Amino acid sequence: MTPRFKPVADCALLVEFATKESEAVNQTVIALDRALTDAAPKGMTEVTPALVNLLIDFDPVLTDHAELEAAVRSLLPVKPGTSRSAKTHVIDMCYEDEYAPDLDDVAKACGLTRAQVIETHMAAEFYVSMYGFAPGYAYQTGVPEVIQVPRKSGAVRDVPKGSVIIAGAQCIIMTLTMPAGWAVIGRSKVDIVRDDPDRPFLFDVGDKIRYRAISKAEFEA
Repeated sequence: MTPRFKPVADCALLVEFATKESEAVNQTVIALDRALTDAAPKGMTEVTPALVNLLIDFDPVLTDHAELEAAVRSLLPVKPGTSRSAKTHVIDMCYEDEYAPDLDDVAKACGLTRAQVIETHMAAEFYVSMYGFAPGYAYQTGVPEVIQVPRKSGAVRDVPKGSVIIAGAQCIIMTLTMPAGWAVIGRSKVDIVRDDPDRPFLFDVGDKIRYRAISKAEFEA
């Protein structure tokens, strides 16, 4: 998988592996992110991985686009899954009543029962493909095709923090109460944003996530 390099302003370099999202492309991005973190090329200040590319910020006093590109090329090709192991997180969530206002609509759209949607969601293994949009918004790829639904035609106001939302192949746990246009199928109390400047988020890109159902009584305890 051969990347393209694009200078961004005078202090960043975009490394792009594809224009269309896929699991293989994203895992290659994650592997390069980890390789860069381990190698720490001169002048690099931050790496931000996304679905098909990653942005490398650097100090222009210490390096430049050409030198950083050469450093990246020296790490290629990367092999997904060969660096440090990803962690697996098991997240408790409640799929009941007011905590899952769109669950029946998802079931109807997919020709399934409510219970089948829940079982399918819990049986899936998700992986964190990127952070974006809002603090702690970990985009998780892996929603099974049988329960994939499109975004709503418009955003709904005041979707509560902790809501577990899905659209297409992606799933997110909301870290803020704010508008959202994805289907709300449950809610979790997990704290993703942490008071730790060295590790501000619970998940690392590349981590795996599984969901476990808890009752409304357990959730409200």
